[in-house]
Amino acid sequence: MTEKETPVVLKQAPNKLFVDDVVEEDNSIALMHPNKLSELKIFIGDIVLVRGRLRKITCCIAKADETIDENKIRLSKVARTNVRVKSSDVVYVNVAAEASFIKVAHILPIAETIEGVTGDFFDIYLKPYFKDSFRPLHEGDIFVVRNNFHPVEFKVVSVSPNPYGIVNRDTLIKTNGDPVPQNSEESLEELCYSDIGSCKKQINQIREMIELPLRHPKVFKTLGVKPSKGLLLYGPPGTGKTMLARAVANETGAYFFLINGPEVMSKMSGETESNLRRAFEEAEKNAPAIIFIDEIDSIAPKRDKTNGDVEKRAVSQLLTLMDGLKTRGHVVVLAATNRPNAIEPALRRFGRFDREIEIGVPDESGRFDILKIHTRNMKLAEDVKLEAIAEKTHGYVGADLAQLCSEAALCCVREMISVIDFESDEIDTMILDTFNVNMDHFNQALSLTHPSSLRETIVEVPKVKWYEIGGLESIKQTLHEMILHPMTYSKKFEDFGLSPSRGVLFYGPPGCGKTLLARAVASECSANFITIKGPELLSSWFGESEANVREIFDKARSATPCVLFFDELDSIGIQRASSANRTGVEDRVMNQLLTEIDGIAVKKNVFFIGATNRPELLDEALLRPGRLDQIIEGFSGADLAELIQLAAKSAIKENIEEERMCLEANGVVENTRNQITKKDFEIAFSQARCSVNSADLAKYENFAKKFDPGYKKRRKVD
Repeated sequence: MTEKETPVVLKQAPNKLFVDDVVEEDNSIALMHPNKLSELKIFIGDIVLVRGRLRKITCCIAKADETIDENKIRLSKVARTNVRVKSSDVVYVNVAAEASFIKVAHILPIAETIEGVTGDFFDIYLKPYFKDSFRPLHEGDIFVVRNNFHPVEFKVVSVSPNPYGIVNRDTLIKTNGDPVPQNSEESLEELCYSDIGSCKKQINQIREMIELPLRHPKVFKTLGVKPSKGLLLYGPPGTGKTMLARAVANETGAYFFLINGPEVMSKMSGETESNLRRAFEEAEKNAPAIIFIDEIDSIAPKRDKTNGDVEKRAVSQLLTLMDGLKTRGHVVVLAATNRPNAIEPALRRFGRFDREIEIGVPDESGRFDILKIHTRNMKLAEDVKLEAIAEKTHGYVGADLAQLCSEAALCCVREMISVIDFESDEIDTMILDTFNVNMDHFNQALSLTHPSSLRETIVEVPKVKWYEIGGLESIKQTLHEMILHPMTYSKKFEDFGLSPSRGVLFYGPPGCGKTLLARAVASECSANFITIKGPELLSSWFGESEANVREIFDKARSATPCVLFFDELDSIGIQRASSANRTGVEDRVMNQLLTEIDGIAVKKNVFFIGATNRPELLDEALLRPGRLDQIIEGFSGADLAELIQLAAKSAIKENIEEERMCLEANGVVENTRNQITKKDFEIAFSQARCSVNSADLAKYENFAKKFDPGYKKRRKVD
């Protein structure tokens, strides 16, 4: 830098702040960093005036929050709507020096929000809302009160003596007059980022790629680069892809044009392309605009995999339209699919859908955020613990959690249905006040709902406990360390740089408890449990068997924690090229299985358990470290179960004979024994058969000595 050159210093008004979403919403609270409060000479609890777009002003109570940036302010959805701003917009904050107590406030409900509401609005909604809270009000404000099952919006019609002030015990609140109609710009029901849980990372990416070009296209022009034209959202159904697209449109204030993929298609020649052209022309006329194509895989499949000319022409037209967007930076194409690999690859290159964001299945903290959003309008009992519900709902997406909350409310209604008079036009307010959704209702709802990603798969959370399995103590300990430790102490594995085992092989004769052990493992860690019979995956169609394997693993990854139990593993995991009569299907399935097991490590908490009674047939590649590296044998418990059954049958037979003899001798049936004796077991021993012969035992021992390093140790313990 030369002496004449000076750096550009941008001066910004200290009271100019950027809007950020608030996590715990209160209509009247504005959160700022303590340093910013000191700079603006604002004390905690002061009433501040917030000015946004169109010179709109609202007032809030200032509170401190050290987690927020110094140049940001966190406002509730109500406050943002009142000043017509979205996230990242600019507002100006000043102390309300002339704030005084309000003498009279005229407040009326919004007509569209009171349908089905009975009772006095003041007693049910306004009185509890304002009681001892000293809330500020500004003329023209809209605020929402969440009570009972139904949130109601209110408008502040007038305030005296000043246009703003604080409500106290002496304030007279008038509610006389007809409900006021709702203006579209005043609606509090529009989707925004704060209505979407568990997607903070994805929202930040979308704002960077879409919101910035739409709001400030000059940034990219200054840098000499072109902003992204298209963004592809992909993920399982119900994760919130469409909802996220609508929230983006609302937050940016852009024109939103929705294209439902299947609706665009037409059997008439040229009509599909015409529909697409009209959509893009409409968006360009109303720029800045967002075109959202839902289920894009239905109109843009891979051209080499489709036989129809209509689909091929639709893909070509979409490619042309994406390349021909004139108002770059002012029209963005957003698309959603749950089958990203089925889309034409030409669409996914730079300049078209060059950015892809996964909207995946939420983790436990994400599920907790979603549950808070879905239950904020519900009347919950004090015993409801959303954290516990989030912990139990493995694999649930946003739509599943919404269904869970709805089902819990229905359980509450079913419980109270006896007190409802169906012939009456209205339900008494006292009866409605007794409606509460409690934890029992949520537990009932949990038993009635399942993750949508696994509904067509045999999935369950088993109820088998460790104590129900006799013996095998060392095996139980090995499984406990293999599966429960990585889930419970994941941080320790990261600290030591260790990747936990993801696969285990159970081998042994039929009836030794392999399946029971697998179910107990899933039960102990409260994981989803998917059972796959090996032969069910095989198909005569080329490539379908491998696709079946891929699909099963994809479902398991989307419903973590999940235990995949492959019964009869030897039917698909047989040694490759071991027979001249093989068709090649088995080899391809085996290769696919190895690839998928290697890919388990990418997604945490998916465990692979294989079971076989012919371990010598398995391909050795399956048994290497990193795949089925835990090998556990067991001997037949089914023989013992059969022995006990035979002894019980012997006791029952003798009991019946004793009763018959007693009846013949005395004419009455006296108390006879109802216990199994040593004699019954001796009879059972003479009849029982051993399902495992010495040759089988030798076979299993040879396999254990070769592949299982812990075999000798366990034999000593057991």
